[in-house]
This record gives sequence, C-alpha cells and structure tokens, in this order.
Amino acid sequence: QVQVAESGGGLVEPGGSLRLSCAASGSIDSIIYMGWFRRPPGKQRELVAEMDVGDTPNYSESVKGRFAISGDNAKNTMYLQMNNLKPEDTATYLCNFLLRQPRSTGTFWGQGIQVTVPS
Repeated sequence: QVQVAESGGGLVEPGGSLRLSCAASGSIDSIIYMGWFRRPPGKQRELVAEMDVGDTPNYSESVKGRFAISGDNAKNTMYLQMNNLKPEDTATYLCNFLLRQPRSTGTFWGQGIQVTVPS
C-alpha cells in the first residue's frame, strides 16, 4: 500500500533551524493535501502547518513567520523548514498526507519524529 517515513528531527539549540522531511511511497497517483502536526509533551496534537496542493499554506499562529511548509510532488515528499526554534517547539512532529491513489483516496500518517529545543 503506502508507507510514510519522516526524517530530520533531533536536538537543536534555541534560535537554531531544522528541516523535517516526510516521504510517501507505494500506490500513489498524486498528493492532494499535506500537513504537519505536533504533540508537545503532555499535550494534545495540534496543527503546525498545512497546505492543499496548489493553494496557500496555513500556519498556526505560534509558528507563523518561522516555519515554512513545502512539497515536491515528483518525489511525493513534504518538508517543514523550522527557523528560530524555541523551547516551546519541543514536540513529536507528525506528517499527514491525503493522497490520490489509483482507485481511491486515502489519508496516511508518519510515525512521528522528535524535535527537542532545550530551555
């Protein structure tokens, strides 16, 4: 079917940058929607950034101006460029695709990747 793999997380000092990648592989015709979510320690999952392909990205207020979502349809991959990272950005980051497949559409999640910004 479809596999989703995230990469690029880690430990970064405040003010630093990271770039997360999320690649989908398998039975895929095209990407319809891509989104990044995060789950801070002890909190519920929240939206970070999202984009319908060909449309304007949407960002949470807490990351607007610091993070940027982008995608490469040819590679079935999305990215999250994170700049000026803050301790409150510490979370498990999850990517989400809505994909057009040969005979259907489907939503798929990555396994989650840790980003830690120490205070």
